[in-house]
Amino acid sequence: MMDGGLTSAGHDLAADVLNMMEQGILVWSEGGICEMHNLRMFDVLELEPGDLRVGMSWLEFRERGRARGEISDADNQMSERKIASRESYSYDRHLPSGRVVLTSARPARGGAYIVTFTDVTNARRAAHDIVEAKHAAEEAEARARKVLETERARQAEADLLARLDEWLQSCKSLDELYLVVTRFMEKLLPGSKGELYIYSNSRDALDGTCNWNTDDLHHAIAADSCWALRRGRYYAYGVQEISFMCDHVTEHNHGVDVDEYICVPIVAHGDTVGLLHIRFVPSVELNSKVTDHIQFAKRCGEHISMAIANVKLRDELHDQSIRDPLTGLYNRRYFLDAIRRQIAVAERLQTPFSVIAFDADKFKMFNDNHGHDAGDAVLRALGTVMMEVMEEDAICARFGGEEFCILLPDRTTTAAVTAAEKLRKAVQEMQVRYLDVVLPPVTVSLGVASYPDCGSQPQQIMRRADDALYRAKDAGRNRVESCVGN
Repeated sequence: MMDGGLTSAGHDLAADVLNMMEQGILVWSEGGICEMHNLRMFDVLELEPGDLRVGMSWLEFRERGRARGEISDADNQMSERKIASRESYSYDRHLPSGRVVLTSARPARGGAYIVTFTDVTNARRAAHDIVEAKHAAEEAEARARKVLETERARQAEADLLARLDEWLQSCKSLDELYLVVTRFMEKLLPGSKGELYIYSNSRDALDGTCNWNTDDLHHAIAADSCWALRRGRYYAYGVQEISFMCDHVTEHNHGVDVDEYICVPIVAHGDTVGLLHIRFVPSVELNSKVTDHIQFAKRCGEHISMAIANVKLRDELHDQSIRDPLTGLYNRRYFLDAIRRQIAVAERLQTPFSVIAFDADKFKMFNDNHGHDAGDAVLRALGTVMMEVMEEDAICARFGGEEFCILLPDRTTTAAVTAAEKLRKAVQEMQVRYLDVVLPPVTVSLGVASYPDCGSQPQQIMRRADDALYRAKDAGRNRVESCVGN
């Protein structure tokens, strides 16, 4: 038959059947010569009339395919090996148009090879889409899993911080708060060593208040020895590309190499009051519930800052309610409550206590001659002398105006009179300066009353102390008198 038809001397019916097939069919002889092909070959492989003919060699046909980029070197080498060993083979031809044709060859009788060419473009695209969809689904699942893990970690960290907050907010004092910080931080960040420092009253240094997982707490560190305090925000050493170690770390031998640490300023109501320093030990495992130990340590510092701020505010408000603003001594209300509490203790333990009541002699005349500001300076000086002379367990209060009271637990009348006399002498010797001028000497008259000899109720004891005070004034002032019993 002519080129383009069935190229063997076979029956016309067989030729018609071959030409009707969806696949391209090609037969190579044992010597690699084209013996026959159907018309479908030209459509499937997008061939021109001269690209395939009976009598063409397999080598020529293959090289034309390779020139068009349809056959890769790997597929070409594979087919040569299979033909040499008389084995079946198959590979995909990628046509310039983007279509994909499956080339499948199998040996036939007489050394010939029958090759079929099947358009599998849609099938390959569908398979590719399935692979892509599967890959996209796997990526979506991985993202969802990561989001879930992140959320679980965030919730776990939030739970840890909530537990810390619950205890911190329950603290009645800073000492309790420091104890909670110590206990919780060693649990929250077991692979860390840390300390909490609070500014001293002079603000020139920070005093060590508590620490965990270490015994080498600084007694004090300089205010300018920390990059976090100098920069006004948290500082993570070893995490940033450029890091400089703080002086308070380099100047102290912690006993381990410090590769990473974080310093968090403790801020209360806008004022920096301290520093949280946490360093991480590489050989110790961190809390598995914490994903980012640096950021978690920073959040711990923020929560501790809020707790310290709350305790300080509560202390300030409490002090304002029980302290006299001029002298810093306790006020009348607190003092009367203290007597009631002391009576309960004395009744239970059968112990005495005493009260000293006193005021400044001729204070109205002092105000009239020197002014009320000078009078305030005297009252402040009296408060200072009281705190210096009285023992630590004494409760010193300003009752109002120039009137003062002192509660002395476990003191008999004799002991209280001795303390009152010591205070009287100290006041007589004190010098009060006002506007660069030394004011005239000040004297006080004092009255002493004791429980249970002078009464069993606060009002009784205070009245007896006042009675003794007025006797001291009537006797010439600048002296001590005591209650003589019921």
